[in-house]
Amino acid sequence: MQKGNIGVTTENIFPIIKKFLYSDHEIFLRELVSNAVDATQKLKTLAATGDFKGELGDLTVRVKVDKENGTITISDRGLGMTAEEIDKYINQIAFSGANDFLEKYKDDANAIIGHFGLGFYSAFMVAKTVDIVTLSYKEGAKAVKWSCDGSPEFTLEEAERSDRGTDIILHVDEDCKEFLEESRLQGLLTKYCHFLAVPVAFGKKKEWKDGKQVETDEDNLINDTCPIWTKKPSDLKEEDYKKFYRDLYPMADEPLFWIHLNVDYPFNLTGVLYFPKIKSNIDLQRNKIQLYCNQVYVTDSVEGIVPDFLTLLHGVIDSPDIPLNVSRSYLQSDSNVKKISTYITKKVSDRLQSIFKNDRKEFEEKWDDLKIFINYGMLTQEDFYEKASKFALFKDTDNKYYTFEEYQTLIKDNQTDKNGSLIYLYANNLDEQYTYIDAAKNKGYNVLLMDGQLDVPMINMLEQKFEKSHFTRVDSDIVDRLIVKEDQKGEELPHDKQEVLSSLFKGQMPKVKKTEFHVEAHALGENNAPIVITQAEYMRRMKDMASIQPGMSFYGEMPDMFNLVLNSDHRLIKQVLSDAETACAEKLVPVESEIAMLTLRRNELQKAQEGKKDEEIPTAEKDELNDVEKKIEAQKTEKENILNGYATGNKVVHQLIDLALLQNNMLKGEALTNFVKRSVEMI
Repeated sequence: MQKGNIGVTTENIFPIIKKFLYSDHEIFLRELVSNAVDATQKLKTLAATGDFKGELGDLTVRVKVDKENGTITISDRGLGMTAEEIDKYINQIAFSGANDFLEKYKDDANAIIGHFGLGFYSAFMVAKTVDIVTLSYKEGAKAVKWSCDGSPEFTLEEAERSDRGTDIILHVDEDCKEFLEESRLQGLLTKYCHFLAVPVAFGKKKEWKDGKQVETDEDNLINDTCPIWTKKPSDLKEEDYKKFYRDLYPMADEPLFWIHLNVDYPFNLTGVLYFPKIKSNIDLQRNKIQLYCNQVYVTDSVEGIVPDFLTLLHGVIDSPDIPLNVSRSYLQSDSNVKKISTYITKKVSDRLQSIFKNDRKEFEEKWDDLKIFINYGMLTQEDFYEKASKFALFKDTDNKYYTFEEYQTLIKDNQTDKNGSLIYLYANNLDEQYTYIDAAKNKGYNVLLMDGQLDVPMINMLEQKFEKSHFTRVDSDIVDRLIVKEDQKGEELPHDKQEVLSSLFKGQMPKVKKTEFHVEAHALGENNAPIVITQAEYMRRMKDMASIQPGMSFYGEMPDMFNLVLNSDHRLIKQVLSDAETACAEKLVPVESEIAMLTLRRNELQKAQEGKKDEEIPTAEKDELNDVEKKIEAQKTEKENILNGYATGNKVVHQLIDLALLQNNMLKGEALTNFVKRSVEMI
């Protein structure tokens, strides 16, 4: 028996492994199994070149667990090692020069990439003792056993083994007993080793017999050695891609389509990316792309390799040229990463362009699902916007699709305002905004449907990209003011009558939390609705942005501001005004007379003070003017109270308000119940 020292102190070796190399205990199984696969593949290469002339036989890598004895064994029939190779690869190279190694890499563990043997030392994350029993394929080699308990000391002795290859035996530590559970190991093998290039077996398959599960003679193979991305696209059928997708994501809907990646210069990259059906909640759909390095699973966090907007895709990427740190868990910055990201973006945009060009009907049918990917890409990546703007679509409320250029041509004649700006009208809810959409269509306008979760930021961006263009939601104003083509003309009510109408309706508006109503009267035509509720485009859009952009949360706290527009041309509004003036005349005449007298005196005082500096105006005149203004406000309040008192008992006023609220899905609870009762009474 040979005893030796690895050459570093205990307090140095394993803190480095644990702190810098392997922060996740479960990675040990991936490292040890992939090392076994590497040894097997190297033997196959030697056989192919004629450097190994023996029989390859069964090359399955086997993982066994012995819960009773507390061990996990990883076995292969690969190259095996001689005593000299163990000393070279396990004792020396992994800790090259002992203290020199530690000194060299203590501040940069990433620099040790490529040192054979480091993967093996991940075993000490879960094992208190590790044994290696190995026999080299070389003629005349003797079997040896290496043992280490995690200290700098190890033993190396001759062993009994008749077959080439290596057994790694982990004597699992007390605080890692979870890894002795079959279900835990099965899960790790499925996660990390599912597509390794050499068969990997975990025990034997089981079947029910006599009311219990018993082992069969058949190996429980956990991996597919030739996954779809390793094959040529010409050798695959549509069903092959769909089946692979179902294997990866058993609960997902069928994908929209896929892109097969295959490039070998200036970097190596293979893979298959799928466009899944996504309706909402971007974040829940991330981390669905699996990154592999030579069929060894690395991570499902591919930010940096895949452009941010394409992290919504599903599938697999495999590349030996993506730089990883020694634990193969974290990506590193490198020029290849940027090249790969650019390549993937180009492949995706080319594929989308191809579908659009060759089968526009199919593209339009899938647009509602594709839209979130394309919009996200255009919002976050300028070079993708330049490509996607040629095939991105607008969808209108009649379910017709247009490219950006086609739509500009469609609306430029009828939807250009007096300032030469092109007005894009849109709705985000067909049912709730039906009346406004219908009114716009009756004016000959086209209305876009923009109901996607990224449409608000898209609108903001497109207003910057498109020359002299504005987006306006159809319910942001009365239809005649959505696209102002000339200065407004027509008969409006006198100001005093507008004030009466405003007072009648303003006091009867419901008290809704964080909601304010501004009442105004305008001549909208006798055939249009008596009341229209609108919400200004700017504030509503800012509040929408606040819900998806934390930096704009200020707008989210502001109350919703709505305009209640009374149609002074409508017979019901005219009737309400006439009835109110008649019913309140006796009370209003003295108040209005007093307001007129006070207003006259205020005007006189203001005229007398014109052109004078503040210090030149007598205090008595200042005090009188303040007093007059207070009296005017008091009389106006009295007038509002008179009209409000009348309106409180006017069923038509309440009915008109409730109808407008109901049309905008704003009538709920007790107010809705009262509306129904009042409607029945009026009928």
